[in-house]
Amino acid sequence: MARKSRQLVLMGPDQKGASVPLGSLREVRATLARFNTASDGSPPGAGLERLHGPGFVVELPTSIEPVTQAIASVNDEDTAFPVLLKMCKTLGWRMMDIDSGRVLG
Repeated sequence: MARKSRQLVLMGPDQKGASVPLGSLREVRATLARFNTASDGSPPGAGLERLHGPGFVVELPTSIEPVTQAIASVNDEDTAFPVLLKMCKTLGWRMMDIDSGRVLG
């Protein structure tokens, strides 16, 4: 049986108990591009845009401005985690494991 990919919620910095938005959809796209994460050219579908990164796929809502959170589906932990951890450290973002509720960053 194939292992389910790990899903993480990407969230902005925590300020006084509230999460700061990640930015506008355009800003988030540009920010993620700095970490080798971009669209494969497919049109957005079902209100989501998928950006592919090394070992993971990020889903962004296209109907919410600013973007408050995104979902990263990890396909290859050995490749994805160094990039995701660097991204969060550089940007001040946090990651929450959906299954365990553990927050990283």
